Formats: sequence, C-alpha cells, structure tokens
Amino acid sequence: MYEAVHAQPDGERSVAEIVETAADYGFEGVVVRNHHDSRADYDADALGAEYGIDVVSGVEIRADDQQEASGSVGNYRNTETIVAVHGGTTALNRFAVETDKVDVLSHPMANGGDVNHVIVKAATENGVRLEFDLSGVLRQSGGRRVRAIQSLRKLAELVDHYDAPYVVSAEPTSHFELRAPRELQAVGEQLGFSKEFIETGLTEWGRLAERNRYVQSESFIEPGVERGRYEEEP
Repeated sequence: MYEAVHAQPDGERSVAEIVETAADYGFEGVVVRNHHDSRADYDADALGAEYGIDVVSGVEIRADDQQEASGSVGNYRNTETIVAVHGGTTALNRFAVETDKVDVLSHPMANGGDVNHVIVKAATENGVRLEFDLSGVLRQSGGRRVRAIQSLRKLAELVDHYDAPYVVSAEPTSHFELRAPRELQAVGEQLGFSKEFIETGLTEWGRLAERNRYVQSESFIEPGVERGRYEEEP
C-alpha cells in the first residue's frame, strides 16, 4: 500500500522524514505529490534504497482554469510518474476526468465542489482515478468534518455504481500526519467502507506508478496504451 504526500516546501517536513516514517508504518511506497509551484528537492532512488520502500515522483497541478491546467499537464506528463489535478470546481473536475493524460482527480469535492454521474462516468471511460481524501475526516471537526463524511459517502455511491477507478489518501503534509494503513482502514470502517475498499485505494497508487513507469521506459515499444478502467497492466 502507498500514501501520497506533500513535503517541503509544499508541506511541513522533508521528503526524507516522511519516507522514513512511512517505511516504519509499513507502507510499500510513497508518492510525492507536491503542487507544481512548490516542488521538492529529493533523490527518489537514493531515498528508496535507504529506507527500503518505493519513492514515486509525482505532481499535483493546481490551476485557476482549464487552459492553465492543460498546459501544466502537458509540461509534466513526460517527466513525472504520476500526474494529478487538484479539482474542486466543476470546470476543473470535468477537465481532469476527460483528459486521459491525467492519472488522478484529487480533492474532487474541495471548496464546495461536486461530483455527479457525468464526471464519474467520464473518469471510468478515461481511466482517471477519483481520490477519496480522508484528511477532512482526520483533521477537521464539527460541521466541516460532517460535510467531509457526506461527500465521501456520496462519492462512494457513484464509484460503486460505475465501478470507477479510485485512490485513497490522508494527504499528509508531515510525518506527524501520516497514519498507518491499518489506521486508515479503521477510519474507513467508521465511514462504512470495508478494509478491502481502503486497501484497494491505497494500493492503486503503486499500480499507477508501475503502469506509468512501464509506459515511459525504453522497453515500451508499442505506439499507445489503453488507459481505461483497469486494463493498464504491463
């Protein structure tokens, strides 16, 4: 299972500190998902060798509109293993799920954003993973926590209906905010999600990394790759 994190300067702690703690907690890998305007300086291979887990280079694109997001996706698609788009507005959500160069639509319900049948169906058709962000449940209280729970349950209903691809993350910004896989599974159970559901979402980050590395490798000689649903295995 993998966790997708924000490290300095996008988060509060260095990539090395977060990777070390993630290894201690039993994660198989960490995706460094800093926003594109707050990139971290780290050596993924060296950290992976030191701590014995997979360190994946990623980026989360934060844009004001679809045009800006499109340009950033084009800039980072060939250099980053995982490309996510920070959603939350209807326009950005639609852009992300309709763009097969995007791997993950992160925070689809942030800032009052909504996800409907059209968005989930497009995500399924284009193989774009929808993120179940548990940070609002773990680090919010009162009305904000209630709204976060409601949003996650609504998203789960749609994902189940369309058999849509998804990932799970607690979006930690430091090693203090990391939660072990079993803790995240326990949180999921409180929300009505099975342990298997949470495990699948955490594992999917690693499957994405494996698929994309294969596509980017010199050994990949096919002219294209099918990205829809779960048919992307090497």
